[in-house]
Amino acid sequence: MRIGPRTRALGRGPRGILARCAVLALLTAVGACRVALAPPGAPTTWPVESAGRWQWQWQLSGVLDPTVDADVFLLDPVATTAAETAELRSRDRRLVCLVHVGSVAPADPDASRFPTAVRGAPAPRPQSRWLDVRQWDALRPVLADRFRLCRGKGFGAVALADADGYARRSGFPLGFDDQLLFNRRLAELARSLDLSPGLVNAVPQVAALAPDFDFAVNEECVRLGLCAKLLPFVEAGKPVFHVEYTGATTDFCVTTVGYGFSSIRKERRLDAWRIPCPTAHATG
Repeated sequence: MRIGPRTRALGRGPRGILARCAVLALLTAVGACRVALAPPGAPTTWPVESAGRWQWQWQLSGVLDPTVDADVFLLDPVATTAAETAELRSRDRRLVCLVHVGSVAPADPDASRFPTAVRGAPAPRPQSRWLDVRQWDALRPVLADRFRLCRGKGFGAVALADADGYARRSGFPLGFDDQLLFNRRLAELARSLDLSPGLVNAVPQVAALAPDFDFAVNEECVRLGLCAKLLPFVEAGKPVFHVEYTGATTDFCVTTVGYGFSSIRKERRLDAWRIPCPTAHATG
C-alpha cells in the first residue's frame, strides 16, 4: 500500500501521534458498536455483552416487512422464502425459525410422516395434536428435517415451540423427565445441524434447561406473573425475547427491561405491527 504525504505527516511529532490515536479510537468505537453477523452455514451467536439489548420482531402472518427496526426476526420457516431470508441477512438481521416440536397439524407439509401412534389429544394450534415425545426414534427424523429446512433457508437459530406437552392434557402419560430428555435431545440435534437452539415458553423447565439452550422466547410472563422464572437465562448472559399481547408498554416495559429482557407488544395474530420496549442499553 502506498502512503501519501498527508498520511506520512500524521506520524510526525506530538500532533501526529494525537491524530493517529484519535483515528484509532474512532475506528475501535465503530467496530465495538457492531456485532458481527454469523456467516451462512453457522449457528447464530448471542454475545453476552449484547444480552438485553436486542430489538426483535415476531411475525407469522401478513406480508413480511423486512424494514422493521429489529436485530432479530422470529419467523415461520415454511412461509418464509429463501429470498426473504437473504434480504434480511443483507440487512444484518439474525434469523430464528419457529418449529413446533411437540405437535403436528394437518397443514404441516410433513404431517403424513408422523405415525398415528404418536398423535395424542388436541394441541393449541388449529386441528393439531400433541406428540408422544417418548417416541424419539419415530420423531427424530421428521424433526431433523424440519430443522434442515430452517438451515437451508438461511436461518441460524431455531425456537422450539410446544415443548411442554407433559404439562398439558396430551393424551399420553408424559412426565417432567420425559419432556426434559426430549427437549435436551432437540437442543443437541439443533446444534448438530449448525442451529442455535432456543426454548419457547416451557417456563417450569427453564431452570433445568437454561444450560442447554442459547436463548428463550416467552409469551405473557407479565400477565401470568412468571417473569422471575426466566432469570436463569439472564443470569447466564443469554437473551430472553419476551412479548405481551395486552397492556401498555409504559406499564410492563419497566418490569421486563429491568429483568434484562428484550420486550415487545404484539397482537396475537403476529403480523408486522409491534411496539418495542426500550432496551437496557437505551435506558442506560
